[in-house]
Amino acid sequence: MKVLTKKFFESANTVLLARRLLGKFLVCRRRGKTSVYIITEVEAYDGPRDKASHAHRGKTARNAPMFGEAGHWYVYFVYGTHWMLNIVTGPKDYPAAILIRGASKFPEIGSLGIPRYPISGKLISGPGRLTRALHINKKLNNMPATMRGGLWIEDRGARIPKKLIKRAPRIGISYAQEWAKKPYRFYI
Repeated sequence: MKVLTKKFFESANTVLLARRLLGKFLVCRRRGKTSVYIITEVEAYDGPRDKASHAHRGKTARNAPMFGEAGHWYVYFVYGTHWMLNIVTGPKDYPAAILIRGASKFPEIGSLGIPRYPISGKLISGPGRLTRALHINKKLNNMPATMRGGLWIEDRGARIPKKLIKRAPRIGISYAQEWAKKPYRFYI
């Protein structure tokens, strides 16, 4: 188990990092209980030229975390009902982030390394459902993705075969003109 740090999130371009996040583990500690989820779907938002990005029109109070340090959460409210969870990537002042769109619940592991229950297969599809399941809200906005903060991403050595990874355009961004067709969404 290795907690992904700022160095990982600033190490490559955002689109490549988005693909690399598939199969990594989103770990949430809340009220003394730890839950683990395998990341199954993500979308990349890469810089100020990306017309689908919140940073396209410049820095605002809402999108300021995107301009901050890599490895921090960018959490925002949309449609008056859903929180969206993003991880900031790239160098400081280059606004880029990866939206975590879906995950699958991972079984707890007993002291002998045996799952306490079989993989449930409980897929959380959709960024609003994910944040609701993990009780994520604005409190995490601009917080580092660390164990101390209660929400982080781990690499546990799982490798997803290339043939299982699909690439497609992002969802719900038709306003972004030619950027709406960019294949910046990755899923298993």
